[in-house]
Amino acid sequence: MNHNEPKKIMIIDDEKGFTQFVKSILEETGLYQVLEVNAGYKAVDIARDFKPDLILLDIIMPTGDGAYIADKLSTDWELKRIPVIFITAAFTQEEASKHDDMTRGRPCLAKPVGLKELIDCIRKHI
Repeated sequence: MNHNEPKKIMIIDDEKGFTQFVKSILEETGLYQVLEVNAGYKAVDIARDFKPDLILLDIIMPTGDGAYIADKLSTDWELKRIPVIFITAAFTQEEASKHDDMTRGRPCLAKPVGLKELIDCIRKHI
């Protein structure tokens, strides 16, 4: 892979306005190519096709539980090495450590997430 090519990020969240906003912000940097997935149940199949470098994943969605999706990704031999960062409104940043049953030790950002915080977290894990 050419180091000048944008890193591929997949964002899985049922809030279309949120995914569109994050996609536009990240793609404006020129560092990322972002794919939005607004239906969690499709996420694993789409990840196999897209081959993202990192996944941003909502925890609570009506179309697929984020913790379940993360577990499915981690047991798939093609996808298990892809870093997953949870983004959720279910709890605050301070409460994240209390929800390790859902996050399984993965990084977690609370909504509303700041742009600098999001990009710093992506850079740290990509």
